[in-house]
Amino acid sequence: MIKDAEVQLLAALAEGLRDEYQTPEDLSWSQSPFGWIKWQPSRRKGAIGERLVAGWCAARDINVLRSPDPEADRILEGFRTEIKFSTLWANQSYKFQQIRDQDYELLVCLGVSPFTAHAWVFEKKFLISNTGSLAGLSHQHGGAEGRDTAWLSVSPTEVHPWMNEHGGGLRTAMRRLRTLVGLGP
Repeated sequence: MIKDAEVQLLAALAEGLRDEYQTPEDLSWSQSPFGWIKWQPSRRKGAIGERLVAGWCAARDINVLRSPDPEADRILEGFRTEIKFSTLWANQSYKFQQIRDQDYELLVCLGVSPFTAHAWVFEKKFLISNTGSLAGLSHQHGGAEGRDTAWLSVSPTEVHPWMNEHGGGLRTAMRRLRTLVGLGP
């Protein structure tokens, strides 16, 4: 509670201006269980995404270890795994950024919307070899130096057909992950 009268006045003025500056996106996230994540700095969002995936996997009886080096985020059932996280952007798509050809075997992409979540699980070799040739999977930066980093852009309501076998809903993604790590669906 604000006690200082001047701060109370300023807060009342700010409250009056809020509607002019709040976007529909802000309002949709305000009641979301994921809303607090939306406004975190990018690096912190990535760390939160890693922890969400690690917790989700552990809850589904997948052995999870921290990676001993920065080339992967976690070790899932012995598979070096990179994790990419995105909240839904204003254009209603997820952007999984900074996909690099590092020392990992699997890539888990987790996206959260205000009231739902999506995930895709890829083998790194598939993504790296197809960057630039599949819809939504492109080099992140232009020029000769930009070939080492890719990003994946996908609208959860219009998923690229090639992505369907890699996940979508959380249950589908978990079945794929369990199959890839040898636990069966």
